[in-house]
Amino acid sequence: MEGMKLAEATKRSVDELYYVMLCARAGLLKPIPPHRLAAIGLAFQKFGGVGGLAPIAAARYPDRPALIDELGSVTFKELDKSTNALANAWRAKGLRSGQSIAILVRNHRGFHYSVFAAAKCGARIVLLNTDFAGPQLREVLAREGADVIVYDEEYAPLLAEANPRCGAYLAWTSNPGPNTLDSLIATNSTKSPRTPRQKAKIVLLTSGTTGTPKGAARPEPRSLSPIGAILSKVPFKTAEITECPAPLFHTLGFAHALIAIGFGSTLVIRRRFDPQAVMTSLRTHGATAMVAVPVMLQRLVDALPDERQQTKLRIIFVAGSQLGAPLCLRVTKVFGPVIYNLYGSTEVAYATIATPDDLAVEPGCVGQPVHGAAVKIFDENGADVPTGTTGRIFVGNDLQFEGYTGGGDKQRIAGLMSSGDVGHFDSSGRLFVDGRDDDMIISGGENVFPGEVEELLAAHPAVLEVSAIGIDDEKYGQRLCTFIVRRAGASLSEDDVRDYVRAHLARFKVPRDVVFVDLLPRNPTGKVLKRELRLIAANRK
Repeated sequence: MEGMKLAEATKRSVDELYYVMLCARAGLLKPIPPHRLAAIGLAFQKFGGVGGLAPIAAARYPDRPALIDELGSVTFKELDKSTNALANAWRAKGLRSGQSIAILVRNHRGFHYSVFAAAKCGARIVLLNTDFAGPQLREVLAREGADVIVYDEEYAPLLAEANPRCGAYLAWTSNPGPNTLDSLIATNSTKSPRTPRQKAKIVLLTSGTTGTPKGAARPEPRSLSPIGAILSKVPFKTAEITECPAPLFHTLGFAHALIAIGFGSTLVIRRRFDPQAVMTSLRTHGATAMVAVPVMLQRLVDALPDERQQTKLRIIFVAGSQLGAPLCLRVTKVFGPVIYNLYGSTEVAYATIATPDDLAVEPGCVGQPVHGAAVKIFDENGADVPTGTTGRIFVGNDLQFEGYTGGGDKQRIAGLMSSGDVGHFDSSGRLFVDGRDDDMIISGGENVFPGEVEELLAAHPAVLEVSAIGIDDEKYGQRLCTFIVRRAGASLSEDDVRDYVRAHLARFKVPRDVVFVDLLPRNPTGKVLKRELRLIAANRK
């Protein structure tokens, strides 16, 4: 036992040294004047990782823009002072460490102000989905609690009945007043707030594509492994510019908001996604990295000529839903071999990243495990499956969630957590995601993964978007139903779809139902809302 503990401790030490090397290569370990180094150490000790990011960045890159939004730019020094003032205001209104701040804002400076001020208070930070309907929002707020609510003016009707103990504050409004973030920042001290009794905790919400979103609390890492894992595959550098259309409340966007602050990089954000605005911004600001979800990339390439675009992008970091081979190939043609496709989830955090080299060989893969992550494929009995065989994906790393805030957890086997997906490894160790483990349907005794059919149909020249689900069938138990958005001017019939699938896949994978729709219902991160598709299918009966 002692030998095992020593071996594990040795491995962790070696891993940490490797992460330090990766951080040095990214430019994070440049010489720092002693007085600034002391300020950095004090900030980390006082506020922890998330809360300390703003003062640490202010000490290292004071006059560099931390973010650019529709109102202009905010330097790291301004971000630190503004979040000090906001934290002092909330503390004066009675907010205590460990109490909850719910944030319902789009991509703009108010998100940063709210998150980093809350972290300096040692608060429990609940990031709300900006696409929530009223019932979902009320249910989540009732479950998670909120001593402070920060919101954009457009969400005021949804929060009419909310009465948080320490107040509700507008982050983006056309009517300046006393209950705005700007007012609190302007009227409170910008001195560093007193040390909170505990460090901040982040609560991210699951996508809620099949039901009510669940809260997933994540611990603050005590290792360089989260950033080291990313840097082991993706060549991010300090003091660059990152275009981030991805929603900041989502794991992908939020992680890159933290990375940008830690790296002294400028994050370019805007409240709503617009393909032309993104392209204009890429050329204006010269971003070297872009963070997006697949549906955004789809709309970008749809709005552009099918030819190489001249940008400074070295990295397109994508996650949030399945990228798929057809879209990967289109984006590569337009932007070059710069895609880094991360596979993970709100619960398991990160698992694998497909690099441009991986995608050049297998554009449909999600790559190999990042350094420090373990990924295994298990069968229904928890045993390993052979290479090439589809099974349940389980992941281990240092940043997994602690369980759902309303109770419950993901299944765990031998220290690894279920991702909720099924997939397989190829002979080169690249992972492929074949679908959700609860999406698999059994039709006439045969197992069918809707994702395989979606991937095939997405490559059809007449198909703009596609999604597939299983629905009940009296004869076969279940049958496959596909929902298709046709490209403008394209001609495609139900029989055309069936014949195309029949020509490429087994007979039992041919969809019995084909439904043409104007658009697929999606959440802000691009995931298709399967519950709404089931309602459409039910209403057709």
